[in-house]
Amino acid sequence: MEKVIENFLQYAVIDTQSSEDSCSAPSTEKQHDLARLLADQLSEMGAKEITYDTDKCYVYASVPATAGNESAPVIGFIAHMDTSPAVTGTNVSPRVIEAYDGKDIMLNQEKQILMKVSDFPELPSYEGKRLIVTDGTTLLGADDKAGVAEIMAMAEYLLEHPEISHGKIRVGFTPDEEVGAGADHFDVKLFGADYAYTVDGGRLGELEYENFNAAGAKVTVHGRSVHPGEAKDKMRNALLMVQEFQSMLPVAENPMYTSGYEGFFHMDRLNGVVEEAVAEYIIRDHDRAKFEQKKETFLRTGEFLNLKYGEGTFEIEMKDSYYNMREVIEKHMHLVDNAKKAMEELGIEPVVVPIRGGTDGARLSYMGLPCPNLCTGGANFHGRFEYACADDMVKITELLIKIAGKYAIVNDR
Repeated sequence: MEKVIENFLQYAVIDTQSSEDSCSAPSTEKQHDLARLLADQLSEMGAKEITYDTDKCYVYASVPATAGNESAPVIGFIAHMDTSPAVTGTNVSPRVIEAYDGKDIMLNQEKQILMKVSDFPELPSYEGKRLIVTDGTTLLGADDKAGVAEIMAMAEYLLEHPEISHGKIRVGFTPDEEVGAGADHFDVKLFGADYAYTVDGGRLGELEYENFNAAGAKVTVHGRSVHPGEAKDKMRNALLMVQEFQSMLPVAENPMYTSGYEGFFHMDRLNGVVEEAVAEYIIRDHDRAKFEQKKETFLRTGEFLNLKYGEGTFEIEMKDSYYNMREVIEKHMHLVDNAKKAMEELGIEPVVVPIRGGTDGARLSYMGLPCPNLCTGGANFHGRFEYACADDMVKITELLIKIAGKYAIVNDR
């Protein structure tokens, strides 16, 4: 099972950062570097039905069913290859801390970058375990190369141990999940699984089958630039007007003040000058009715300000991104039940929590592939203080193997 650590350390140094500003698919060509490697490794380990989409950058493969399990449900495991655009993924330098002492971690002596227990109070819970960290100048990429490494280690182990009874297993690796496009070109028919799990969660034991309903919105404010010395009754400062828009949204429904099932409005990006300002938002809520209410509030805010400043001053574009997978998964709760049983058998405490975000599985569930989400062992995603627990990654690889066996028809030989 230590192969999962070897896999991860190899994948982490490959720059696969996706881009929000690209219109191509994949959004960055460098994601192919990992895709090619995975396809080659799958071939070397003896996987079957390997497909590498050299255009859109998807990788699919099969672990054949063991004898007597040819008619068992086909189970898929999916992870994404890209890393977040939030922090650079170039020159990632992962380091394994053996037997972590539960104290502050000096990530970079030269730059004095310290990961403090006071900032991340969960750190002492890993005392005695192996932690994989960065040098504090990049993200680590555990989101979701930890998931990729675990799926690859699972596939290789099952191929090397035909005595473990299981049905046909499909593995899939996607690009561009971090920019919301991971499922755009996923071929559900070619993948051919009856059910699947994304391996894209956090700490050991996390099991998720609920996620936000999500929409993206863009507010464009058209101002009027006049020399400030002559601006009285003439200037319309778009920068101030977009602030006015923001101030009219519910203050408490900001992600800084929400948790659990609470939704939010989040201004994610702001650019502009006096003449024009553009604010990009994401709108989230687990409850579909509340989600629709939030979108209505957003639109009505723009309508009100157009009454104040004149029609067309505020232009709003809005598009739904994905929906809460719970509506689909509730019809297939064996996926959750079997994952919980597998965890309990391995001594892992299941922690069923709602995802305060989304996964490829959210969209895939609505594309006909029910797909809850499993943990990876990583934490502090999308930042310079990201880390992964090597021992937990080993345990999660065992979990994937255990789940695969839950759908076997015949018992282990």
